[in-house]
Amino acid sequence: MTTVLVTGGAGFIGCHVARTLLADGREVVVLDDLSGGFESNVPAGARFVRGSVVDAALVGRLFREHRFTDVFHLAAYAAEGLSHFIRAFNYSNNVVGSMNVINACVRSEVRTLVFTSSIAVYGAGQVPMREDVTPQPEDPYGIAKYAVELDLAAARRMFGLNAVVFRPHNVYGEYQNIGDRYRNVIGIFMNCAMRGDPMPVFGDGTQTRAFSYVGDVAPIIARAPEMPAASGRVFNVGADRACSVNELARLVAEAMGVELRIEHLLERNEVRHALGDHAEVRRVFGPSSETPLPEGLGRMAAWARRTGPRESRRFRDIEITRNLPPSWAD
Repeated sequence: MTTVLVTGGAGFIGCHVARTLLADGREVVVLDDLSGGFESNVPAGARFVRGSVVDAALVGRLFREHRFTDVFHLAAYAAEGLSHFIRAFNYSNNVVGSMNVINACVRSEVRTLVFTSSIAVYGAGQVPMREDVTPQPEDPYGIAKYAVELDLAAARRMFGLNAVVFRPHNVYGEYQNIGDRYRNVIGIFMNCAMRGDPMPVFGDGTQTRAFSYVGDVAPIIARAPEMPAASGRVFNVGADRACSVNELARLVAEAMGVELRIEHLLERNEVRHALGDHAEVRRVFGPSSETPLPEGLGRMAAWARRTGPRESRRFRDIEITRNLPPSWAD
C-alpha cells in the first residue's frame, strides 16, 4: 500500500480528496495548520499532523519518514479579495510554503505532485477561461497561484518533477468553513441564514460565477496520479453553468428554508464574470456528472443545519487598510 500526503487535508476540498484516496485504498497523511480547516474534517483512517507548509523542517521530516508516492498540495489561504490587504501573509503561505513542498518532492523523487491552483489566475475579460490563454491575475492570490504554476514548470524542466495542476473555481459543499467572512459566498450566505442575518452582496449582485459542487471536483483531483495523459498538464475543473450572486442568494434561501433577505454593500474590486472551459479535463479524465446547483445546495444546507452557525471571526493581521471594504473592517 502506498502512502500519500494531502496538505490542507483538514480544509474543505482537501478533506474530500483525502476521503476519496482512503476509499481507493491509499494510506493518507494530512498536514494542516488549522488556520482555515478543522481537525474534525480529517477523515477517519488518515494520520493527522498539525503544522504548516511554511515550516520547511517539518515538511522535510514528513517526507523522510513516509517516503510519499504522491503528494496533493491543497494548503493555501484562499481569500482572493482579502489578498490585496494581506500581501505578505498571502505570499508567505501560498508561495513560500509551496516551494517547501516542491523542494521536498524533488528531493524525494515523488511520482506525482498534484497542485490545486485557481481560476483566479486568469483575471478579467477571458471568458470562457481556457487553459491555453495567457493568465493575467489581478489580485495577489491569483498571482501567487500562477507563480507556483510557473515554478512547477521550471521544476519539470530542471528535475523532471511530474506535476498535474488543477484550477478549480467557486467550489462549495459539505465541510466548507461557513464561518469565514472573507471567502466562500455560499457558506457566508448559509451562515447568515442560520444566524438570522441578511445575506451580504457586494455591488448590485449581477456578477456571475459557476458554482461547483465538491463531490464533482474532488474525485477528479484524486485520480490525477493514475492518469498518464494528465502528466505535466493544467486543467480547469468545475461547473459549466454560471449563476448571478443575486440568483444564488435566492437559491440558498430556498435551500435553507428562510425568507430571502439581501444587504447590498459597496462594490468591491473583483472580476465580474468567471466561467471556465472544461473540454480538456473531460478529454483526459472522461465525462463526469455536474450536480445541479439546487441539488448541491440542498446537500450542503442539510449539513450546515446539522453543524449549526459559526462565529464569523475577523482576520487579525490586516497589513493594508486603505480601500478595505467597510464590512471587513468591523
